[in-house]
Amino acid sequence: MRLLYKSKGNNPVEIAEGVINSAALPMLGCEHAWVAAGSLLIAIKNHGEIKITNGQIVEALNRTRRQAIGAYCGLTGVCGVTPAIGAAFSVILGAACPKDKETSATMHVVSKVIETIANETGPCCCKNFVYSSLSTSIGLAKDYLGIDLPSSHQIICVDSERHPHGCRREKCKYY
Repeated sequence: MRLLYKSKGNNPVEIAEGVINSAALPMLGCEHAWVAAGSLLIAIKNHGEIKITNGQIVEALNRTRRQAIGAYCGLTGVCGVTPAIGAAFSVILGAACPKDKETSATMHVVSKVIETIANETGPCCCKNFVYSSLSTSIGLAKDYLGIDLPSSHQIICVDSERHPHGCRREKCKYY
């Protein structure tokens, strides 16, 4: 995560791409969930309209670590990127079981993120899930946080040959 703290940008997709391209991440794995949560929170922090502390970032990453568990995408239908984005929004909004709007908003965010991911499967690709979820999160940040994060950034994947289950190739918008 130290790489994220060095980012000056406020486009979460661009931040995530920088981390993915510079870190020694496996092709598939829950490390991608940490990239998603961290990239979103750093982008919002760098945007400056909402105060994000390093403690909030650590809290979201800890929540993500507890829920992003390898192979659960296929076993339970919940990719770790989903609770990662949920944790980021939850920390910002202050969602908790006894709260109303904050928890509802976080759950709506999560439902939209999982729908985004479900539309990108066959086979699963963590990098695609990060980029797609963050792209969706840009709109959700406007809807639920009232902030405009930049959304224009073109990704061209360079990892298709590394995919152990076979890349979706032309079916993937990043291929």
